[in-house]
Amino acid sequence: MKKALSAFINQLDTGLIASDRTKVLQPLIEYIQERANSESAINLNLICTHNSRRSHLAQIWAQTMAYYFKIKDVHCYSGGTEATALFPKVVETLKTQGFDIEPLSTGENPIYAIKFDANHTPIIGFSKTFDHFFNPENDFAAVMTCSHADENCPFIPGANQRIALNYEDPKLFDDTPQQDEKYLERSIQIATEMKYVFSNIKS
Repeated sequence: MKKALSAFINQLDTGLIASDRTKVLQPLIEYIQERANSESAINLNLICTHNSRRSHLAQIWAQTMAYYFKIKDVHCYSGGTEATALFPKVVETLKTQGFDIEPLSTGENPIYAIKFDANHTPIIGFSKTFDHFFNPENDFAAVMTCSHADENCPFIPGANQRIALNYEDPKLFDDTPQQDEKYLERSIQIATEMKYVFSNIKS
């Protein structure tokens, strides 16, 4: 794993997660553990409204933590109820935390290669709907990362479980003096919670 990224993960303190939040995370732990116990592929589709911020952060950190804790056969995806673009501040924030990120295309909806390890296949990041062909069609958990998508998309075709995590949208602080701070705060929160989730999986 990238040295700077590994150092960042090492200092994340899962003990700071509130008890009410660990209860929210428990269904995701149970889903992953059940799939691991049955030696089944663990497919997670992280979903928010625009697939621009929270769902990408959750996808990237979940995939990274699965690798960090050596949980096998984990495949993380992301999508939205509509497609927009991966917000540049998310890319910038992840770079500061140790990821190597390179654009593969430009335009209204750029595609990025996101690497957490020099010799591992990169995560491909771009905005898409949850049912985009890039994502699994069935046998996956739909992990809802925002309340709007959770409330307005009551049925996700093909999902064998639906899990609501719901994070505050850093978009609320766009173009404010707090923007950098809030994107970093949200990324740290999601990273810490995904560290907690995957650290509780017994292989």
